[in-house]
Amino acid sequence: QVQLVESGGGLVQAGGSLTLSCAASGSISSVNVMGWYRQAPGKQRELVAQSPSVGSTNYADSVKGRFTISRDNAKNTWYLQMNSLKPDDTAVYYCNLKTILPSGNYWGHGTQVTVSS
Repeated sequence: QVQLVESGGGLVQAGGSLTLSCAASGSISSVNVMGWYRQAPGKQRELVAQSPSVGSTNYADSVKGRFTISRDNAKNTWYLQMNSLKPDDTAVYYCNLKTILPSGNYWGHGTQVTVSS
C-alpha cells in the first residue's frame, strides 16, 4: 500500500521561502506523476505543480517563476521549493502521486502553509 508523508509547512512572511517534501513508501510504479495541490479556505483544491516521470513539469499560472517542483526517484521523494511567497499562497498543501500500471491516485495528509503580510 502506498503512503505519502509530507513535511515542511509553516508560517512565513510575505517574500519568504519554504520547501515542502513528500516521501512515498510502498510499491510505486516507475511510471508516475508526482504533484502538489493546495486548498485555501472556502476554495476548491487546485493543482500547483506536476512532475511526470516522462515529460515536462507544469505549473499553475499563479506560481510560475516562483515555485519549483523537483523529484528524487531513488528516494521516491519530491519537493516544492516556494519562493517570493504571497499571502494568496496561504493554503493546505497536499502532495499527490498518480501511478500507471497499476493505476492509482494517492494523497498526503496535507501541510499548512501560512504567509503573513
